[in-house]
Amino acid sequence: MPTTKARTPVAEENNSIRVEIYDESYHLRGTDPVYIQRLADVVDAKMRAVAQHTSTVDSLHVAVLAALNIADEYYQLKRKHAGLETEYTSRASDLGRVLDLALSEALSDGRRIG
Repeated sequence: MPTTKARTPVAEENNSIRVEIYDESYHLRGTDPVYIQRLADVVDAKMRAVAQHTSTVDSLHVAVLAALNIADEYYQLKRKHAGLETEYTSRASDLGRVLDLALSEALSDGRRIG
């Protein structure tokens, strides 16, 4: 995968930011030019990686394949996050039961002593 050099976002009027993606210039609007540049860099890198592994020179075809790759990465991360959320919810529930039991036993022992 080619390395992309860090680019300084070029902010223009009305929160418009000029970015380069796959050798094309785009004017985007947003409040955080650094974040928008980071997104553009990711898309540019993904398009270049796809272009290296395909024989097509059609930039639209490259863009669609890059979008599919990005969507795949997104859904893999979403599934992973959902699995972690389920695991943590289960563990928190188990810990809550253990704490409730320990508290109940401690209160019960305190009543016997006092």
